[in-house]
Amino acid sequence: MQKIASLALLLAGAIHLIPLIGVLGSEHLARLYGVAPSDPNTLILLRHRAVLFGIVGGLCLMAAFKPGYQWLGLLVGAVSTLSFLLLAWLTGGFNAHLQHVVVADGLALVCLMAGAGALTWSGRGATSG
Repeated sequence: MQKIASLALLLAGAIHLIPLIGVLGSEHLARLYGVAPSDPNTLILLRHRAVLFGIVGGLCLMAAFKPGYQWLGLLVGAVSTLSFLLLAWLTGGFNAHLQHVVVADGLALVCLMAGAGALTWSGRGATSG
């Protein structure tokens, strides 16, 4: 079961690292999201978003190899994916590029839920660490 949790965190971490390329600038952001930031403020916000996804992805990857951090990685990853999915659902009208992000986040959430289920099933529980 421990291997399932680790695999789930590796997959979710990899998905969260994809947007990190956006930190390199507007061309990369346009390829990721189908939108080109039209002003410096939006560019700064989207590049910062890329950094934050790098942090979440890095935490998930670290947690895959450090059992004491697995619940933290699963929780942070789930909050990240759930918040995006909820915002996308509530807002609607997003483009095809963001539809790919919705699918990727849905996959990441399934992985994270499987990892949480595996840890729970193995008896580690939320208090183990």
